[in-house]
Amino acid sequence: MTEHALALTDVSRTYRGGAGVQQIDLSVRRGEIHALVGLNGAGKSTLMKLMVGMLRPTSGRIEVLGRSAADAEPATWSRVGALLEHPLIYGELDGRTNLQLAARLRGVPTAQRGPMVEAILAELDLGRYAAVRARRLSLGNRQRLGLAAALQHQPDLIILDEPTNALDPSAVIRLREALLRRAAAGAGILVSSHHLDEVARIATRISVIAEGRMVGTLDPDGIDIERAFFALVHDAMART
Repeated sequence: MTEHALALTDVSRTYRGGAGVQQIDLSVRRGEIHALVGLNGAGKSTLMKLMVGMLRPTSGRIEVLGRSAADAEPATWSRVGALLEHPLIYGELDGRTNLQLAARLRGVPTAQRGPMVEAILAELDLGRYAAVRARRLSLGNRQRLGLAAALQHQPDLIILDEPTNALDPSAVIRLREALLRRAAAGAGILVSSHHLDEVARIATRISVIAEGRMVGTLDPDGIDIERAFFALVHDAMART
């Protein structure tokens, strides 16, 4: 078993007009929560789409759970849990059925799906919405349902883009505890966020992206983490 759940080496993805990400080196070790922070348009979403195979890099190498992302088999991707941009849920299906379908798509054996779904409903306090059609849920509860689908199968690699979007304080705390439990069990976790104070509560490492490049790291235990973040971003933008 490799030390890293995710490893990007010299990864670039260039769009027409020059935007994208350039020469990215980034890793997520098993058992750690690695936070990725940056301003809007910095390249976070592009980078995370590359990590989960939604985009292919122009150059460089991406390894997911020890396998090249370019030719990883479904069995490898089934060990990944991801939520990018919008939760992948079906509006006409209720919460429980959405989760059962997500488990099936990840190859979870039939006998395990029921207990798995009930466990995540309890963990994220979604039981009261289990029989409610997803289209009737609030934005925050749809987000919680998407997170439940990403976490329920106890993946070895978790990739979440702005996971606390629309969550109320209680749901944020439950998510924080769920991620810490999975990291303690050995999962590698990458989380992008605009909320420096929130990621600093759980992150082992914090990397900063600006103008499509990695520009430095932040100390999660730093005294003035926001000032350090903006200093890194300002310096990066001044060099472009």
